[in-house]
Amino acid sequence: MKGYVAVLIAGLALSLGGCASTQDTSGANDPYESTNRKIFDMNMKLDRAVMKPVAKAYVKVVPEPMRDGVHNFLYNLDLPVTFANDILQGEFERSGETFARLTVNTTLGLGGLMDVATKMNIPNHTEDFGQTLAVWGSGEGPYIVWPFYGPSNPRDTAGAIVDIGFDPLTYVSWRSKFWYMAGRGALNVIDLRARNLDQLDSIERSSLDLYASIRSLYRQNRNNEIRNGAPDVSNLPNL
Repeated sequence: MKGYVAVLIAGLALSLGGCASTQDTSGANDPYESTNRKIFDMNMKLDRAVMKPVAKAYVKVVPEPMRDGVHNFLYNLDLPVTFANDILQGEFERSGETFARLTVNTTLGLGGLMDVATKMNIPNHTEDFGQTLAVWGSGEGPYIVWPFYGPSNPRDTAGAIVDIGFDPLTYVSWRSKFWYMAGRGALNVIDLRARNLDQLDSIERSSLDLYASIRSLYRQNRNNEIRNGAPDVSNLPNL
C-alpha cells in the first residue's frame, strides 16, 4: 500500500498475509471501536458493491500470465520505496537485494513485467516507512479504520505519507501525469483485491465478528512485517 494507493481494499488485502489465527492475543488497542466499526461497515459495503465485482471481472477477463505481468510491474515500481526504507533501517544486505531486484527486473525483465530476479534466487521483500518508524522504536498508536482505505494506525498513516516522498516518480513531471498515477493506483487496488478474493471470502465466512478478525489479522501481519518474519520473543514466559 504505497504511493497513491489509498483505497479500501489495500488495507484489507494487506491484513491477510502471513496470519493463521483470528484471535487478538495482544489486546485490541481500539479506543475508537464504535466509530471504527461504522467506517468498516461503510468500507465493506463499498467493497461488495464495487471492488469485489471489478476484481472478479479482472480475473475472468485477463489471463493469468498478463495479471502476473501487471503485478510484477507494479511491484517493481515500489522497489525504490523499499530500498530507501532498507537503508533507513540499517538493513544494508537487504538493501543490496532490493537494488539487485530493481536493476535485474527493470533491464532483463522488460521494465519489471517479468520477475527474472526470483529465477536468479534474489530474495524478495517489501518495506515501508511505517515499518521503519517501528524499527526506530515508534509505537503503533490506536487502531484506526480510515474511510476508503481500511485498517491502519497513526504510525502507519504517517509512514504512508512519507513513502510518497520516497517514490522517484513523485518528482517527475510529464503531460498526463495525473492520469498515469491514478491508473497506477487503480491497478494496485484491483491487483491486490483480485489476489485475495478467496482469502477474504474465507475469512468472512468463518468469522463470527469480521471486524474483530480483520483488526487482529492486520495487527498480527504488521508486527510480523516489522520483525521481517522473525519469531516474536517479546512475551515469552520468564522461566
